[in-house]
Amino acid sequence: MEHTVSYLGLIPLFPLMGALVLGVMHIYSCSRGKIPEKLYAGIACVGPVISFIYALIVFFQLKGMPAESRFLVHDAFTWFSVGDLHITMGFLADPLSSLMLLFVTFIGSLIHIYSIGYMAKDENFGKFFSYMNLFLGSMLILVLGSGPVVMFVGWEGVGLCSYLLISYYSEDTDNVLAGNKAFIVNRIGDLGFLLGMAFLFWAIGAGGFDYLSLRENSHLLTPGIGLVVCLLLFVGACGKSAPIPLFVWLPDAMAGPTPVSALIHAATMVTAGVYMVARFSFIYAHVPIAGTVVAWTGILTALLAAIFGMFQRDIKKILAYSTVSQLGYMFAGVGVAAYSAGIFHVFTHAFFKALLFLGAGAVIYALHHEQDIWKMGGLKDKMPKTYWTMLIGALALAGCPPFAGFFSKDEILFSALATGHTGIWVIGVTVAGITAYYTFRMIFLVFHGTPRDKEAFDHAEEAPGVMTIPLIVLAVGALFAGFLNLPSIFGGNLNVSHWLAPSLVDHHPHVGISVELLAIATSVIAFAIGITIAYRKFGMGAEEPEYTGFAKFGYNKFYIDELYNTVLIKPYKAIGSVIWKSLEPNVTDLPVKLSSWLYQKAGAAFKVFQVGYVRIYAIYMVIGLSIMSLLLSQSLN
Repeated sequence: MEHTVSYLGLIPLFPLMGALVLGVMHIYSCSRGKIPEKLYAGIACVGPVISFIYALIVFFQLKGMPAESRFLVHDAFTWFSVGDLHITMGFLADPLSSLMLLFVTFIGSLIHIYSIGYMAKDENFGKFFSYMNLFLGSMLILVLGSGPVVMFVGWEGVGLCSYLLISYYSEDTDNVLAGNKAFIVNRIGDLGFLLGMAFLFWAIGAGGFDYLSLRENSHLLTPGIGLVVCLLLFVGACGKSAPIPLFVWLPDAMAGPTPVSALIHAATMVTAGVYMVARFSFIYAHVPIAGTVVAWTGILTALLAAIFGMFQRDIKKILAYSTVSQLGYMFAGVGVAAYSAGIFHVFTHAFFKALLFLGAGAVIYALHHEQDIWKMGGLKDKMPKTYWTMLIGALALAGCPPFAGFFSKDEILFSALATGHTGIWVIGVTVAGITAYYTFRMIFLVFHGTPRDKEAFDHAEEAPGVMTIPLIVLAVGALFAGFLNLPSIFGGNLNVSHWLAPSLVDHHPHVGISVELLAIATSVIAFAIGITIAYRKFGMGAEEPEYTGFAKFGYNKFYIDELYNTVLIKPYKAIGSVIWKSLEPNVTDLPVKLSSWLYQKAGAAFKVFQVGYVRIYAIYMVIGLSIMSLLLSQSLN
């Protein structure tokens, strides 16, 4: 049973209002004079912070309700009603959306605060924060939407904002192309989402097209239609969360400012696809083959991205591929019906990935925008706060116990093993070792050893407090967030899993403790092997390698971009060129040309009557009036 509340709409409203006000202020400043950055910053941060406060209110209100009744609804207005289709612009807060709200608003607020220092003195300071507020507000609509149509509004909003922010430094053509790439690839996913919604409405939407109604009527879905819906929705998820084959836009998204990378990778866009699959767990749970497709796509994505991450030299691209890899873990989790495990990894990942990106931003800021890890080194003592917080984030990403990433990742691997997906578990453990390797390759090359660029090192210094305080707060989350869902083997009771239970159709296999011990032991061994190899190769200093053989292949992402360009882009452009040169002039333009020809001929025919003599025009008028009089008299008779 759901309860109606009226304040849910305020949660996305505050950042959206902030975006509008900041945008107007920026336009005003362009024509009337500069506005102080402090005023921009205050307005930019107040919206996300108020949204976080409301998210806490939602959480505690739900917590005080019986588990089976934890559903808060606010139907703002009926958007449109046509026949059986009734779309309400409404919001739904349940255990799943409340958890998402908490970390999206909390981490989003910290990223906004950090950005005050990182973007200081930027000439478009107000425009940047306007886009950031709009990004956060769109994500909150996506999370809070009471049905797939409202979710799609937020879905398109984050897609637009990703384009605006990735191509923020638009004076560089490469940045604009990166924004275009993200926008176009996401349109492929959006088509899948739209088709999935259409099939879903056709099958069971007549009884109501909100999540609660769809869940109630999900038993009416036939297996065939259910499979089609699940696969189409997963195509939509692939656009936002970037598993193979649509991952190619996410590394290029590093063209935007570093706080944008943190917001995209930790708190907003890329988690949307995993959230969508979990939100539709009531359908996926009844279509096991769709779950298998999701799980295998996810784990192969995790492996491929981890391999790419081993050879990157751009600090932000290393973290970008780590995001793609961790998203693969999340999809593997929801694919084996461990929806709470997948969402819990979304939750913990938000803390340590935001921490790592913001820490990388502090390094880039200190080194005057240098991003090549082979031009860094020895920064441990120069930037102690950044080093120790990033080390905590790296340990969480690498899966070191007792950091947050260990518990959430291990829950996914345990679920895969316990449900008989042995192949997924084996690949997952392998990826855990590779992750530890490339994560600490980055840490050792950036912070340890001797400086490789003496001039940049001499000028490096710790970031200002407005940037380091968010790092410290996030480090606390990266260290302790995993304890919120401790399995019984560690004396816990899976608090997050129990909290999410009313929202998800979860599968909890009952297996012996030996299976859980095996999953934990292999994860720890994989971490130990990965970090040991990284230390032996890079811990005591290393010379820059030449990229040959497999390393060159991995550094260039297996030439997948080039493959897409050859197999898809060039043929598409060639077909477009043929259509433009032959089909369009002779077919598409034919009606236009025909109408133009007819008007020209008609004009030439009437031209004979234009002789230039007044007496002739008077005769025309008399003839015209005579005809009109005749017609009028006939009509009256």
